Amino acid sequence: MTAVLLYNLGGPTTLDEVEPFLTELFSDRDIIALPAGAMIQPAFGRALAKWRAPSVRENYRRIGGGSPIRASTAGQARLLETRLNAGRGTRAGSFRVFVSMRYLKPSIGDALRKIRAEGITRIVTLSLFPHWSHATTGSWRHELERVLQSSEWRDAGFDVTDIDRYPAEPFYLDALADTVRHALDRFSPAVRSDAVILFSAHGLPQALVDRGDPYVTDIEATRSGVWERLRVSNRQLLGYQSRVGPVRWIGPGTDELIDRLGQEGVKHLLIVPLSFVSDHIETLYEIDLLFAERAKRAGIRECLRSEALNGHPGFIEALGQLVERHLAAAGEPVRVFA
Repeated sequence: MTAVLLYNLGGPTTLDEVEPFLTELFSDRDIIALPAGAMIQPAFGRALAKWRAPSVRENYRRIGGGSPIRASTAGQARLLETRLNAGRGTRAGSFRVFVSMRYLKPSIGDALRKIRAEGITRIVTLSLFPHWSHATTGSWRHELERVLQSSEWRDAGFDVTDIDRYPAEPFYLDALADTVRHALDRFSPAVRSDAVILFSAHGLPQALVDRGDPYVTDIEATRSGVWERLRVSNRQLLGYQSRVGPVRWIGPGTDELIDRLGQEGVKHLLIVPLSFVSDHIETLYEIDLLFAERAKRAGIRECLRSEALNGHPGFIEALGQLVERHLAAAGEPVRVFA
């Protein structure tokens, strides 16, 4: 039996969880490392979270009172478990899929306790961040290492390996391209080729890139892979969103590009959430509400968004293929189904 542990960022499911979520997020030095050092980081995180919480709570209120990321990730886990066990022919029940979030629940410890309760020691961790960054995959991995070194787990006997990125995974790129094609089809035929395609990825502090973080390179690999599959003549751009905190972030900003396109007279815009594999506040609030409102003010008449992958069959197949190839490379025979 193998446990597959899906991991993602996490998010508040209620308005009461917003401030605790922000406190954990802003206290993480893998995301924002204050030059004054680790000693004051927790206090900074609490202060910044308290200051930001009222406005962020309002943002979550506008999308229904909480993030759907836990529910959507749990759905992805169920679909992946079904896919993996079906893909192993007569070896039914060979996989169990669990979920862990970096911030709030379910924590790494929560997931490990469930895995231990089922008597499983072989764990493949699988990132739901397709693009590697110190601030996402790196942060989760550091937390996993910290947890495994604690007294509760030091002698657990877990055999843990990791699938930590897949920016050019063919099934992943196919699934993304499929969502873009469906979104383009929502434009009328008369204007479809005029619509500008604006890929939007999550931002990253510039300091991480300066230190060699491969995130931007991974993002470009995905964008070029999707573009090759689309085979359309539309103009395309790449921007970065969700930039917060008192640090310099990579750019250009998605919001800045929307303003520029409006000034250029663009009337039809498709925003593609490039680095998000499920819906959460960045898609439902930032793109669907903030960016749509900004586009309207900029004079863009039609601003659409392609769907997040969520439970897209192609994305689930991509995850299944990744796990099967990973195990085969580790010496466990796996029959792969296309």
